[in-house]
Order: sequence, then structure tokens, then C-alpha cells
Amino acid sequence: MASIARSALLKQATTASRMSSFATKPVVNNALRAAAFHTTSRRDLLPPLPQRVDGTINDPAPVPPTSPSHGSYHWTMDRLVAASLIPLTITPFAAGSLNPTLDAVLCATILIHSHTGFQNIIVDYIPKKRTPRARKIFTWGLNAATVVVGLALYEFETTDVGLTEAVKRVWTA
Repeated sequence: MASIARSALLKQATTASRMSSFATKPVVNNALRAAAFHTTSRRDLLPPLPQRVDGTINDPAPVPPTSPSHGSYHWTMDRLVAASLIPLTITPFAAGSLNPTLDAVLCATILIHSHTGFQNIIVDYIPKKRTPRARKIFTWGLNAATVVVGLALYEFETTDVGLTEAVKRVWTA
């Protein structure tokens, strides 16, 4: 019986010595080690978007209907509008003529280019499935801004000096 008690006392003594050695050593976990190398605190800049799961994991991915107005045709139109801005911007200043029709075409092309560029940003960065209300708000805001800028450019072209003449005056000022 003494041998049974002796082994139990030995186990208690070794456990107590181990616990006292843990108490004297500071506990350093991986998060503290990693934090020593960072200069800022770890926090997310933007809160995550709302998470929603539709269906189950075994549902097939939906295939959107094909449309010739999206994809390559859309990209080609964007590139054509962007490429047409180069001669439309240089021609009024190089030729020296102030043609109101050319000025109107330049304003319309700038307006279309800006609208499609911002529309691409909205489509790429505001997902319709996750944030449908925000997408609709931004789309309507873009449409309203395009109409306001279009009306302002029309008013500037018809009642004032026009875009190319204004740029010439600012350039030579």
C-alpha cells in the first residue's frame, strides 16, 4: 500500500512543479508574435457585405441567358468610343476651326465615354445579387448625373463659347 501512495504523491509533485514552471514563463501565442511585426492594429476597413445563401450546395450554377449586347460587343463599343476621343480632341485645336457640330460630337462622346466607364465600375464592384438596393441606387444616380451633365454641356454649347473655345482660353491664359 505504501508503494501505491508513493506513486500518487510522486505524480502530484511532478504536476505541481510543471504548473509552477508555467506560471513563471510568460505565455506567448502566435497572434502576439505576428503582432510584433505589424505597425497597425488588425481591423477590417469596410464591413463585410450581407451574406445570403440561395438553395443548397448541390444546386447547379445558374447559366445567364446570352445577349449580343453584352460581353465582347460592349467591350468593343467602349474601345471604339475611347479611340474616337483622340482625333476628336486634337482636331479642333490642330485645324484651328471652331465648328459647333464638331464641338457637339466631342461633348457627346465624352459624355458617353464617362457614362459607360462609370457603369462598368458599378457593374464590377457593386454585385446585384448581394446588394440589389445599392446597385439600383448607384445606377439611378449615374443616370441622373449623366442627364444633368448632358443638359449642362448642351447649355454651355448653345449659350456660351463652347467646350473647345473654353479649353483654348484656359490654355492661353
